Amino acid sequence: MDDDISFAKLVQYHLQKFQNRDFKLIWKETVDEALAEVQQNKSIDLILTDYVLQGSNGLEFCLQLNEMDSEIPIVFVTATRDFKLAIEAMKLGVEDFLIKEDLAESILPRTIINVLDRVQMHKQIKAVEKRMLIAEKRAEAIRELVVTVCHEFNNPLAAIKISADLIRRQTLQEEEMAILKRFDENFHKIEAEIKRLRDINFEKIDFHGTAVQGKQGS
Repeated sequence: MDDDISFAKLVQYHLQKFQNRDFKLIWKETVDEALAEVQQNKSIDLILTDYVLQGSNGLEFCLQLNEMDSEIPIVFVTATRDFKLAIEAMKLGVEDFLIKEDLAESILPRTIINVLDRVQMHKQIKAVEKRMLIAEKRAEAIRELVVTVCHEFNNPLAAIKISADLIRRQTLQEEEMAILKRFDENFHKIEAEIKRLRDINFEKIDFHGTAVQGKQGS
């Protein structure tokens, strides 16, 4: 994004065949043209803009991009070493700030590659955090369900146990004693399973894989 075609050609020269990277350059002369391209072209990986623009400036351009909720990373280029301008640009979300006179042959492409890699890494981290949050919410929901289920089991089991104890106090036949014995065995098994369910450590369970693999952008 620059109103000077010679700078656009210089950028193209610096980017061509750098470390076998294939850069496709789209040059726009005005802010309106650039904004229209951003709206229509969803394959843009990065915006390189000068500060001095036709009828506007780089800061206003960045502000308009933010109002469009654009997430395309921006590299800001200016002819002067104005640190106040650099700070204002960074406040608007600009990823990097370059001085035109410092644009040696490798600085521009390296800066672009570093920005793209950094943005890609940030996206991967956000994706991992999102998946971890989903997993935590899922674990909490299951934990609450388990507590409810255990509670629902415990109440009737307690009543059944009291009834069995009352029966045991009576004079029983051998066959009835055998039934009570089997009841006790099964009852203890049920209690053990409920305790086992209640004591599960949900924090150690991977409810959703969080590994994210990203490819390098260029």
